[in-house]
Amino acid sequence: MLYALICTDKPGSLALRKANRPEHLAYLESLGDVLVFAGPFTETDGETMNGSLIVVDAPSLDEARKIAEGDPFAKAGIFAEVDIRPWRWSINRPAEEK
Repeated sequence: MLYALICTDKPGSLALRKANRPEHLAYLESLGDVLVFAGPFTETDGETMNGSLIVVDAPSLDEARKIAEGDPFAKAGIFAEVDIRPWRWSINRPAEEK
């Protein structure tokens, strides 16, 4: 099942986010096929990061929580909130490989 990890940064955490970004990206890459897609939320300038959207394919909500808890951003205390919600990809889903 797909789960959307909707992560909101704490105010004033941009410097900490930038400092931990290489480890965060390496962690996401280490998830392999479990990671469906990911990217940062931004301010209206389209540049200043202020959160993350991560979609994972996990067997359960508990497993999705473990993935979220393992994120270096979470370990560094960057997130004020992480909302994990089951998600169904309905429109513009990439074609299945044959």
